[in-house]
Amino acid sequence: MLKTIAPTLFSFDIEWIPDPLSAEILHGVPSDGLQAREDAMKRLWLEAGATEEQPQPYLKTVLCRIVSVCGIFRKVSNGEVNIKLVSLPSNVDDAEKSREKSILQTLLKAIGTRKPQIVGYNSRNADVPIIVQRSIAHGLYSEGMGERPDKPWEGIDYFAQSSDYSIDLAPMLGRYAQTPKLNEIATLCGIPGKVDTDGGSVSGLWLSGNLKAIVDYNEFDAVTTHLLWARVARFCGLLSADAYENEQQLVRSLLVSEIANGKSHFERYIEEWDRLKELVSKR
Repeated sequence: MLKTIAPTLFSFDIEWIPDPLSAEILHGVPSDGLQAREDAMKRLWLEAGATEEQPQPYLKTVLCRIVSVCGIFRKVSNGEVNIKLVSLPSNVDDAEKSREKSILQTLLKAIGTRKPQIVGYNSRNADVPIIVQRSIAHGLYSEGMGERPDKPWEGIDYFAQSSDYSIDLAPMLGRYAQTPKLNEIATLCGIPGKVDTDGGSVSGLWLSGNLKAIVDYNEFDAVTTHLLWARVARFCGLLSADAYENEQQLVRSLLVSEIANGKSHFERYIEEWDRLKELVSKR
């Protein structure tokens, strides 16, 4: 389980889609234009064993394109905890900032410079590999994220199996068939899981040009991951009862602030959070 909480921490989630250009490069199918992009995605799924029952099988992450990265950045200074929401692309209407390469460059620089403890759900098997694979595909420098100390205790290592700086909550909560989905464990804890959409809808949203809806959904999962991390930290004794309650209040205050700044989709998140908290209180 969790051993420590670093002074800086980043609870994050990534959304990706089958990369039409990967289909063009690997299989020679066109990827320009809406219909071509959709057909290219279908080709990647077909190569991965698509069937009528399962038309969109899980693809290797290297074949996919990152379209959004969101997270809660947590910093402790002089005993005071502060959190903020980070969303990439920061402006969905900016074509340059929405490019996968730009998203990765910004993410790598933030991690490499600040060296936070990163927290995800199934992140060791999916999120961290796609960051590495797609960054290498773009020929990017890791900005320090890829650096490894000679010995584990001599520095921050995001790739050691026992690393305290790359936290994957999924294997902490179950193994193999007993590993819960994020939606399942979060909802049973009184934390919103899926609100409005799910990961299977992301490709369709991207094809329709609705990047904002993808980022909104991504932000939901990032907040959920952070709230689940806090609950695990409480279980491990790393957060006292008061500190755990404070963490929840910090998240709620953050959401209220984001709503005031125009992110009205968080109203639905708070409504669902309140509904679930009332339900689980019946235990």
